[in-house]
Amino acid sequence: MGKRFTKSGLAIVALSLALTACGEITDEDRQLNGTMNVIDASDMNDIMLNFADPNEAVIYFETALNNEPDRLDFKRGLAKSLMNARRHAEAVLVYEQIEAAGNANNEDRLDMADAYIRGGGWDEAQAQLNLIPPTYETYDRYRLEAIVADHNQQWEKADSFYDIARGLTTRPANVLNNWGFSKRIRGDNQGAAELFREALRNDPNLTTAKTNLVIVRALDGNYRLPVIPMNEPERAVLLFEIARIAIQRRDCDVAAGLMQEAIDTHPQHFEAAVAALGALNSSSCN
Repeated sequence: MGKRFTKSGLAIVALSLALTACGEITDEDRQLNGTMNVIDASDMNDIMLNFADPNEAVIYFETALNNEPDRLDFKRGLAKSLMNARRHAEAVLVYEQIEAAGNANNEDRLDMADAYIRGGGWDEAQAQLNLIPPTYETYDRYRLEAIVADHNQQWEKADSFYDIARGLTTRPANVLNNWGFSKRIRGDNQGAAELFREALRNDPNLTTAKTNLVIVRALDGNYRLPVIPMNEPERAVLLFEIARIAIQRRDCDVAAGLMQEAIDTHPQHFEAAVAALGALNSSSCN
């Protein structure tokens, strides 16, 4: 659902409420109040989903459903707000109600599959995706198909779905990062690194792609930081992640040096690195 409601629209609502509270209502104020009523009728669901705190949105839609329990838009809003609040199991129950009533459309099934995946219901997610016709080709559809194929270790299908998803969005960084992680799971560290770099070319601020890139390089024994944008805290954390891989590979002297560099780099006290270095120095890592 797009963010159709602009900041100017929110300002109209706020101004109208303020004028009403003051008790000095002019014809212009009444016009603003009329605008607010139209907003209430047509766009309040969007406002709650796109601008409100997710848990506040849940309360809004629960209250709305108590008043009008048959409103499908309120049920969908509740399910989406539960997803936004990371209450995935509860979202599944609402989507199942929508499906049981015979009202589930393709978007509902995609959202339900997403909720199932986040709750570990892989078979249920696959069943929902199978109910969506092949002609319904969207970024989210192929992103979820790729994730399920990954889980099933159907690597050729996963690669195909990731590639299609990449072509269906102008912001492919996240799906490229997921694809890279899939390659890492398969042991294709070089392929993974290439995808993480591509993700960062599309979004230089994607922290997970930075972390994944340094980890996959370290798994191959490359403990140098790649040339990517990073600030001091990020640099320290990335050094820490490389050091952890070095410990796993029993390169303890390298790990100790990296931990110390991470501590020296971080602009604040880096408690995790300090503790790890202390444990490393007191252990028989080699």
